[in-house]
Amino acid sequence: MSDWDELRTAYEVARHGTVSGAAAALGVHHATVIRHVDALEARLGVKLFQRHARGYTPTEAGQELARVAQATDDQFTQLAARLTGQGDAVSGELVVTSLTGFSPLLMPILSDFMQIYPDVRLRYRTGRRLFRLEYGEAHVAIRAAARQPNEPDNVAQHMASVEFAPFATQSYVDRMGMPTDESFSGHDFIGPDEPETGAPAMRWTEQNIPPERVKMRVSDDIALLEAIRAGIGIGFLGVNVGEKLVQLAEPRPEWQVHIWLVTHVDLHRTAKVQALSSHLKKALKAKQAAPGASRPMW
Repeated sequence: MSDWDELRTAYEVARHGTVSGAAAALGVHHATVIRHVDALEARLGVKLFQRHARGYTPTEAGQELARVAQATDDQFTQLAARLTGQGDAVSGELVVTSLTGFSPLLMPILSDFMQIYPDVRLRYRTGRRLFRLEYGEAHVAIRAAARQPNEPDNVAQHMASVEFAPFATQSYVDRMGMPTDESFSGHDFIGPDEPETGAPAMRWTEQNIPPERVKMRVSDDIALLEAIRAGIGIGFLGVNVGEKLVQLAEPRPEWQVHIWLVTHVDLHRTAKVQALSSHLKKALKAKQAAPGASRPMW
């Protein structure tokens, strides 16, 4: 059934027994009530009410509809009460989405959060697909972008910045030598599988490195790191990767990535979203201020 307004209208007619009573309960014109009931009966192919001078009397089918609608209304009432009760509590399910590459950075932070708030159950969703906050696919998104995300009805807060630089193994440098110019001419690179996606440094690779020198394309940051470790070519990583790799150039502004915490405006001020947001911002700020291992993020 696609039109819940019609079902709700029929339910109110069954409750009140008159079109005027249903119209008053719903806050609509009586003609709207009649139109909804007629449309619902036509769609179902059955009469829901007997019309008479005193009003509308439910048929057997109308009574069945009213029983189901009553149970549904009761369930919604109970749900509303539970949700209202949870509004000020840091408890229940909390859905967080981020890129896979954020996981080593975020897991210790999320673990600390769960120790502080033991009644929270976390769902952690990763992937290159953009999970939609407005559709309820996540409560909090941690995203990497050169500029502030600007989706309507979302609140984006800057949390940290990551400097990126090109890295390779010592064996690659022994084989190919150190780059001698800013264009990295004569060197092999690892690029993105999809040219229009990825962090700024990966898009720079696509725009500035000849296609024949991009020896491998990968679709996620774990594969990128492993490809660099294997000596296949040069790849971009956060400058404090903590790996036994050779940094081949200083970071450039056009390679920088910003980390954003994104929430939907309707959930932004709920207690559990606020608690997680504050915890994430504080922890990431502390990590950025201290030497540590950031991971490849794109």
